[in-house]
Amino acid sequence: METTRQQKIAKQIQRDIAEIFQKEGAGIVRGRLVTVTAVRVSPDFGYAKIYVSIFPFERSAETMRAIGEQNWFIRRALGQRIRNQLKNVPELQFFLDDSLEYIEHIEKALKEE
Repeated sequence: METTRQQKIAKQIQRDIAEIFQKEGAGIVRGRLVTVTAVRVSPDFGYAKIYVSIFPFERSAETMRAIGEQNWFIRRALGQRIRNQLKNVPELQFFLDDSLEYIEHIEKALKEE
């Protein structure tokens, strides 16, 4: 179970990463819609798992590869934003959240019947 501080830091990281993608990361996402759906932070704030949803779904693998290659840039930009709240910037791990794709698949299946 996450502590209140973990939840607050996770929400702040979620907002900051979304802002980085929107403002500074245009070259990374290249016209795709990238949404930060959730952030999980380790108890020592050393690691952050970031779940992103990408639209269109067909380009998600390419976008995840680009995000992985630019992880250092995203972490540096995050560090500039949260330097007054955390002593160390957490290691970032990005994961694809395909729940929206799954929902769309179910809706198509229901419409066919």
